Amino acid sequence: MFIKAAVTYGKGAPFVVKEVELSEPRERDVLIKMASCGVCHTDADARDHGSAPLPIVLGHEGAGVVEKVGSAVKTVKPGDHVVLTQNFCGVCEYCRAGHPSSCVRVPDYNFSGVYPDGDTRLTDSDGSKLHAYFSQSSFASFAIADENNTVKIDGDMDLTLAGPLGCGVQTGAGTVLNALQAEAGSSVAVFGCGAVGLSAIMAAKISGCSEIIGIDSVPERLSLARELGATHTVNGRDTPDISGEIIRYTGSGAHYSVECSGAADLVTASMYCLTRRGTCALVGSMGDQIIPLKLMEAVFKGSKRVMGVIEGDSVPHTFIPKLVRYYKAGVFPFDKLIRFYDLEDINQAFEDSRKGKTIKPVIRF
Repeated sequence: MFIKAAVTYGKGAPFVVKEVELSEPRERDVLIKMASCGVCHTDADARDHGSAPLPIVLGHEGAGVVEKVGSAVKTVKPGDHVVLTQNFCGVCEYCRAGHPSSCVRVPDYNFSGVYPDGDTRLTDSDGSKLHAYFSQSSFASFAIADENNTVKIDGDMDLTLAGPLGCGVQTGAGTVLNALQAEAGSSVAVFGCGAVGLSAIMAAKISGCSEIIGIDSVPERLSLARELGATHTVNGRDTPDISGEIIRYTGSGAHYSVECSGAADLVTASMYCLTRRGTCALVGSMGDQIIPLKLMEAVFKGSKRVMGVIEGDSVPHTFIPKLVRYYKAGVFPFDKLIRFYDLEDINQAFEDSRKGKTIKPVIRF
């Protein structure tokens, strides 16, 4: 079938919206008519820094309605409303232990440019193959996903909002609820109030954290952080000693910190701000940065812990529906992060995200 998609041809090049051909679904495939797809920094990294092969159709926060399924698919059927997320094998020791984000096949299934069977599903107008992304390539009017990364959600959930649940939103919320398991009455410092950080702040409020500190340099984002649950905010641009400010506010330091920015100075501050036996979750992409750190002061003094967290350490098939329930109950208003764009305006969406004008751009079909 012929569909409309945003194609990336060169490193750092603009998206080209055009007609391409999508194959029929194979044995484990699910064909989805797309309603929306969130724009994520991971997509920008793939386009601008070559973390995936080109040419490619990016997009990995898709949501839509199932049109057709392959002969081996058992968990979804035509008409189901679904969110698409990171793909995983489901059988390695980490998947079986309930940590699919640590799956040994994550690099192959999400960043290699092909599906688990080693092939692609998209063909360009000249007959050449287009690479796949996250086993979905959701910057398109229709997409094919694997059964494993297709998550059924409630049929009354607005699908134009649901896409970001597949990656950015579940990453922030899952870090607090799954990886850290922050207790009621504890304190959490969140570094970076973008989509991931603000999702962490909302999750901290759900957890009953008594002190929730949001750190950012954009006043509008700090204002939204307070609206969504932050009890205190710190403007990093105006505060020379961020960790000291957090320690002063909490009395002895935060029980938990969530580092979403990937900025070297904030990574160090996210460790220095902890109380004894506190835990720092590193979520933001730091690339190849070398982080200057006095380990004795940052970690060993006080028996602190540092952990890397991918995709919120969630089991998507149970956690994403839980986030939908939180949203419908009015305690997880992630829709306040979203601004909609048409597919033809995808380049503007990425530019607005880069400049910080939009917290979570969503392509709406």
